[in-house]
Amino acid sequence: MKNFKTDNSLIMFVNALGVAVAYGMLGISLWLSTEVPLSTKGFWAMSVMMLTLALVNFVKYRFDEKMSEDRIQRIEEAKNEKILSDFVGEDKI
Repeated sequence: MKNFKTDNSLIMFVNALGVAVAYGMLGISLWLSTEVPLSTKGFWAMSVMMLTLALVNFVKYRFDEKMSEDRIQRIEEAKNEKILSDFVGEDKI
């Protein structure tokens, strides 16, 4: 099994840090906005959380679809390789 070193963990950490900073800044702006009623602030906060949930699900399903396509492609390649090897093997006999 090949062990490839990728930068995915660093990229994910930077993205998670960016999301945390964005949520922190949003929370501070909601907390410090004095002219907005508390019910409106709560609605905005719930909207942001629901949007985040929807985006996470969207990315997950896109990732799952890509993995499925890759798996089908590998199966097709293996099938084609088997057909070619069987065809070449018959000529040698």
